[in-house]
Amino acid sequence: MGIIKVENIRVYAHHGCLTEETIIGSNYRVDVSVRACLEKSSKTDGLSDTVDYVTLNAIVVKEMNIASKLLETVVQRIISRIFDEYPDVEWASVSVSKLNPPIGGDVEKVTVVLEQNRS
Repeated sequence: MGIIKVENIRVYAHHGCLTEETIIGSNYRVDVSVRACLEKSSKTDGLSDTVDYVTLNAIVVKEMNIASKLLETVVQRIISRIFDEYPDVEWASVSVSKLNPPIGGDVEKVTVVLEQNRS
């Protein structure tokens, strides 16, 4: 088993419960980690034998572009898409951080993290 990480994916998106958030949008940071068997790819050196981090990034960008009220919903969609795209992924962890959230205080970010094993 091995872990592939794609970290600090920066996206501008329109998530939130406030109307202003969905109109104006915010900056987000997304981190993805997946666990899969990397033995074959480490021997074949073949992209088709591994979890392509370009595809992981594309999944994040696509799902982040679908507006949601809650970050939990976005994170779950990203994990579900990863499992759909890569049957060999056994576990995924995704965190989505809203940078400078509008919560009436000096807060750098709020983050939702979900970890899930393939069921």
